[in-house]
Amino acid sequence: MKNFNLFVLFCLSILFVACSETKPKNLTDYVNPFIGTTTLWDSVDLGYTPTRRAWGAEAYPGATLPNSMVQVTPVTMWRSGSGYQYEDSLIYAFTHTSKGHWNLCYVPLIAVKGDVSPDNYASSYNHKNESASPGYYQVYLERYGINAEVTSTLRCAYHKYTYDDGNDKKILADLSKSNEHVRDWKIEQAGENIFIGYQQTGQMFYFYAVTNHKIRNIESLKQGDAEVNLVSFINNEKAETPLEMKIGFSYVSIENAKMNLESEMLSKEFQQVKDEATNTWEDLLAKIQVSGGTEDQKETFYSTFYRALLWPILLSDVNGQFVDDAGKIVNKGFRYYSDPSFWDDYRNKLILLGMISPDVATDVIKSITDRGEIKGFMPTFFHGDHASTFITGSYLRGLRDFDVQKAYKLLLNNAYKEGKGGRPYIKEYMERGWISEEDIKDPKLETVAKAAVTKTQEYSYDDYATALLAKELGDQDNYQALMKRTDNYKNLFDPSTQLMRGRLDNGDWISPFDPERPFYEYMYREANGWQSTFFAPHDPKGFIDLYPDANAFETKLDSLFTIPWKNYEAHNMTVFIGQYCHGNQPGHSSPYLYYFINKQEKAQKILNKILNEFYRMGPERLAYAGMDDAGEMSSWYVLNAIGLYTYSPADPEYIITVPLFDKITFNLDGKNFSIIKKGKGEKIEQITYGGKNIENYFISHEQLKEGKELVITTANE
Repeated sequence: MKNFNLFVLFCLSILFVACSETKPKNLTDYVNPFIGTTTLWDSVDLGYTPTRRAWGAEAYPGATLPNSMVQVTPVTMWRSGSGYQYEDSLIYAFTHTSKGHWNLCYVPLIAVKGDVSPDNYASSYNHKNESASPGYYQVYLERYGINAEVTSTLRCAYHKYTYDDGNDKKILADLSKSNEHVRDWKIEQAGENIFIGYQQTGQMFYFYAVTNHKIRNIESLKQGDAEVNLVSFINNEKAETPLEMKIGFSYVSIENAKMNLESEMLSKEFQQVKDEATNTWEDLLAKIQVSGGTEDQKETFYSTFYRALLWPILLSDVNGQFVDDAGKIVNKGFRYYSDPSFWDDYRNKLILLGMISPDVATDVIKSITDRGEIKGFMPTFFHGDHASTFITGSYLRGLRDFDVQKAYKLLLNNAYKEGKGGRPYIKEYMERGWISEEDIKDPKLETVAKAAVTKTQEYSYDDYATALLAKELGDQDNYQALMKRTDNYKNLFDPSTQLMRGRLDNGDWISPFDPERPFYEYMYREANGWQSTFFAPHDPKGFIDLYPDANAFETKLDSLFTIPWKNYEAHNMTVFIGQYCHGNQPGHSSPYLYYFINKQEKAQKILNKILNEFYRMGPERLAYAGMDDAGEMSSWYVLNAIGLYTYSPADPEYIITVPLFDKITFNLDGKNFSIIKKGKGEKIEQITYGGKNIENYFISHEQLKEGKELVITTANE
């Protein structure tokens, strides 16, 4: 009997281990916040021989919630995108805002001990003693013998520092630094365990911090132009207790920062805040559930999905107050958000945001409308409106809880009126139907000019987006007028080269013309002639008709993906398939043009290469092909991985591609629709939705809301 009992216990232990090993992972377990933080150095990967650090995805690994005010994240290099570069070996501080561009990184704080100087306080660290997950970041600060952990709520950060030697605890504040020019700062004690202050760049960012140790004093240390503040704590019987710091933030006032802290975090312990952050992310990520792919594909998918949901960020407090663009403290009954990065993420991310978080997308529209009413124009970014695409695409998908007439009036201002904040060169564009380029001899990569080709193309698309909204609102006059302008991109098509080409004021084509040479603002924005030519998502048929026939167009499109990149080095043009650059946005819609000449499988071959090779690059497999740009690169992956892409985001429909996964369940407006992949090939043979054939490659948003099954059948290879 004894042996039998041992045998039973043995079997039960084996069963327990087996069950433990097969327990489904949480979706947050698939998220690796370090993906996107590394830099590519290999010339084979980059497409050129680097002489300087290329721009990576410029992502940050720190703790944050979806679209939150606070991103508490380590800084390894100032003025370096997000502030964090995986290859760096020193950590300077934890900042509390980050985007992945060269701004923000407000209120740098870090725990230290012993003697420090204003120009020498950074700590070494090792990736072996560093970890991150959604809403949490941890690293061991080797210089000080401190294990640092941070987590966050929407408007607050929680720091926890466990010292190897618990005496001499200090917090260093380097408020003279951020990724922007710091105009002013202040820090002072406001209680036995409270310190407060602000940092001012273009705007004021206030903080209210509560610590679990009593403050001895706050002193200023200066050395040359460098100045830091040290918050020192009293040594007592709590020496072995970790130093914990809860900080509330506000763009309105210190009082509001305190209110945010009391509302969101003050009464909670570190583990509770961390768990709540994890649960928030788990609920959001669960809106798209995938199966049938590899574990590696799932990690990439949920990591990019996570990145797609970080920007824009919240700017209003728990009481609804925010500082508007006129500098007034107001409360208008909605959550106030920062501007999206329109030139980047209008292509995909803002539509994905509306599908996943429609309440956030709606409040973002209210926010940009509020700013627009103060300035007279919808916010613009680089060359076009692209707010037009976001608003129209959202409205036509059913987001209606905003004042569409106010938004539409501002979009018309952008489309017709001159003025600061509107479309540059709009008068010229309206009068001649295109924008001329400056006559510049021997232009360089960095030449500052009009980027006239890109502007003309994108204004044409913005006109289309605004026209769709005009039609929906019954404004036939503006619909007709704007639709006539949607062909303006054709005025810069050069039949002799079959490429988009700049024209001088007198109408002559710019010469000499090398379509392989990239520019930042001459003729094209961050692109060359090949990368810019194939942009007309509102009019693929009209664009293809510019060529002698479909075969001629196919040959030209093939050339985009086969003519080798000529070793040009430009910061934000990295990783190529021929001339196609996936490391920057301008050409991201180009592969889908094969659909419109009945060569869908050629598009899918390119999409598969990008999905499988361009998001886990470099020796650590943590690099993107290029900048994430506030989630655009990530959103491109998410949408193509599930087989639905926003080819023309203003239109409430999606182009169907072959998904990476065998099954996707997508919760849209509270109802699930599913996507099933059958077959292993690249050529789509049949598409059905709810058992009925789809004769083209598009499915509408309204169809998806019906909650049926989309089946994509491919040829087996």
